[in-house]
Amino acid sequence: NMNKFLKYSQRAPLPNERKISYSQFSMYSQCPKHWELAYAKNLRTFSQSIHTIFGTAMHETMQNYLTVMYEQSAKAADEIDINAYLKDQMFNLYKEAVEKMGEHFSNKFELGEFYEDGVAILDWFKRKRGQYFSRKNEELLGIEVPIYHPVADSNDKIMMLGYLDIVMRDKRTDKITIIDIKTSTRGWNKYQKADKNKVSQLVLYKKYFAEQYGYDPEKIDIKYMIVKRKLIEGAMFPQKRITEFSPASGKPTRNKLARSIDEFVKSSFKADGSYNLDREYPAVAGKNNKNCKYCEFKDQPDLCPAKARIKV
Repeated sequence: NMNKFLKYSQRAPLPNERKISYSQFSMYSQCPKHWELAYAKNLRTFSQSIHTIFGTAMHETMQNYLTVMYEQSAKAADEIDINAYLKDQMFNLYKEAVEKMGEHFSNKFELGEFYEDGVAILDWFKRKRGQYFSRKNEELLGIEVPIYHPVADSNDKIMMLGYLDIVMRDKRTDKITIIDIKTSTRGWNKYQKADKNKVSQLVLYKKYFAEQYGYDPEKIDIKYMIVKRKLIEGAMFPQKRITEFSPASGKPTRNKLARSIDEFVKSSFKADGSYNLDREYPAVAGKNNKNCKYCEFKDQPDLCPAKARIKV
């Protein structure tokens, strides 16, 4: 479902364009070698976890609720069996991933625990919905609104493809808010909020959205809705299941990000959109090897010898 004005600003990909995602840029920013092996050499494997399954299922459930709320009424949204919807989503996504991966990566106890957490989040969300979404002053412009835009000015063959979880418009001020739902075990601490790699996604989407849809970036707000599975036991203060966080996204921040994504495109792709395999891509292990922790190539010395990894 999408507002008419957004529909006209979309175009189909051309055959000679290379589509990339924000996660590629994010991976490159952390460790160029990881990106080279995963994308330029196409060695990545399909892998899901209970966390990604739960995250996707929560997205679908909340997006479905909001669609009904804005297209019909809050009453109709409250009548959805939201827990059953979540359960179905989790079950189907898990089944699909197991078929693709050829093995189980969770069990009914863990799935059950995540589902119970989801029920608690949804219950909280329904009760506090008014703090986050109002029908009176806002309209829903779209769910999963596509971004398809040249990544950098230096190469029009490399296109960023992304989807915006929720796009709202304030009817009084004409301001747009791009919302990204992030599921998390215990919320984001100050280090996660300061992690440029984590928060730059929406900053970039704001820039591309403004350019693609012809909108003034100064009239676009961005925010992460951070959905928490676990609360602190016995805390003395009331805890929120959903917190909001808006990273800096003014012009200086956007320009700085544009420069680093431009550097990525110039050094990693050729003019025709093909991968640049003529350069060295350094392996960056990071402090305490944190970049290697979840890397699928960490135990493949033929692809990434441990002694060549830079520990900064």
